[in-house]
Amino acid sequence: MTTTDAAPDEALRSLLLSRIRDVPDYPKPGVVFKDITPLLADPTAFNALVDALAALAARHGADKVVGLEARGFILAAPAAARAGLGFVPVRKAGKLPGATLAQAYELEYGTAEIEVHQDAFAVGDRVLVIDDVLATGGTAEASLQLLRRTGAQIAGVAVLLELGFLGGRARLGPALGGAPLEALIAV
Repeated sequence: MTTTDAAPDEALRSLLLSRIRDVPDYPKPGVVFKDITPLLADPTAFNALVDALAALAARHGADKVVGLEARGFILAAPAAARAGLGFVPVRKAGKLPGATLAQAYELEYGTAEIEVHQDAFAVGDRVLVIDDVLATGGTAEASLQLLRRTGAQIAGVAVLLELGFLGGRARLGPALGGAPLEALIAV
């Protein structure tokens, strides 16, 4: 998070990082999975995270908060509620009832598709997209393309954890269209 006062940011970063557990060789050998469940179970850390995300929504003038399936829901919904904003889920294809818009995107081995309700936004709504981890950026990039097709404006993207070595920030650059990308923790 970028602010003029580095001390609270470092305190928040340290608190959050202390509650994220590394799980080696999950989901496959050679991968170190960043498990946020200990953070979610700690009310002090979880509330600090929700406060920080709600503050970002307010700072960026968001009208609504979008959460990306699935762990993004866990972070975005309480942040939206805390900020007094609506929450909109972006889900895997086939999970939302009613009329949806879809966006396909490339995975390492194949393709995937995400959807949002066609009527989730009014034209010009400013949305903050929240997810737990920014890795390669594929899902986030597809979500930004999808949200723009609804007529929404991107207020920014916020993530708990950015895995910088996977290049997601560089991939998102063009899709952000000048909107900020904020990571509370970058490794």
